[in-house]
Amino acid sequence: MGNTHANAEPRSGTTREFIVGLGRAFAGALIFSLPLLMTMEMWTLGLNVDPLRLALLLIVLIPLLVWLSYLGGLRQNTHIVDDVADALMAIAVAFCAALFVLWMFGLIGPGMSLREIVGKIALQLVPGSIGAMLAQNQLGGNDEWDQRAARQNYVGEIFLMMVGALFLVLNVAPTEEMAVIAYKMTVWKDVGLAVVSIALMHVVVYVVEFRGTEARHPAESFFSVFARFTVVGYAAVFVVSLYILWTFGRLEGLSLEQMLSICVVLSLPGAIGAALARLIL
Repeated sequence: MGNTHANAEPRSGTTREFIVGLGRAFAGALIFSLPLLMTMEMWTLGLNVDPLRLALLLIVLIPLLVWLSYLGGLRQNTHIVDDVADALMAIAVAFCAALFVLWMFGLIGPGMSLREIVGKIALQLVPGSIGAMLAQNQLGGNDEWDQRAARQNYVGEIFLMMVGALFLVLNVAPTEEMAVIAYKMTVWKDVGLAVVSIALMHVVVYVVEFRGTEARHPAESFFSVFARFTVVGYAAVFVVSLYILWTFGRLEGLSLEQMLSICVVLSLPGAIGAALARLIL
């Protein structure tokens, strides 16, 4: 009997911790997805986006969330199976948050087709589930839980930059303004904007001494850090921008020059998101 009671307490504590984690996850999902939940272009995309591209985005989302869970998610996990479970839980929480908000706003209802309802909700699963997964890191109350220090490496740093870029890119990629800005840009302005974006990434992370600023190791030169983190990070941001624009069908009918221009424009907020992700996460 003594052993039974001894084993029951940790399970109870773990259950309570999980319930609290779900509450944080719901809050995180709302914080990250509300800007898009209240954006008209996202409502339209829910009906018009290619179902196969949307499905691919959701498939890509699962390993992204699993890795986020590994770095520090809803719970302290020791097995990859738990990380997969937490990734699916984050998607479920994001689904519930999006369903609730869109229904409250009157943006989904009985008179709509199933495809439109599913499309509107599915697009919100990306920012919402990322917010749900990051809620433990940003809203959690356990100061002793810092998995990042033990688990994060160079690949993890680039990955987190891509997550930060993805969040900001998603907020502006659906808008027509991105195409308008790109149309008004010249080739030299595109090059200049890319240089500015790269410079901003480096300055935000290494120069202006925000909280969480990265300290360069004495053995590393400026050019080594700049090439390995800032330049590679910007390349990752550019790929994220290109992929999201392709998913939303924003590249259809554009020339190569126009595609590169709109990707450069979108990579500006993406670069800032990537830099902030390195500081915050």
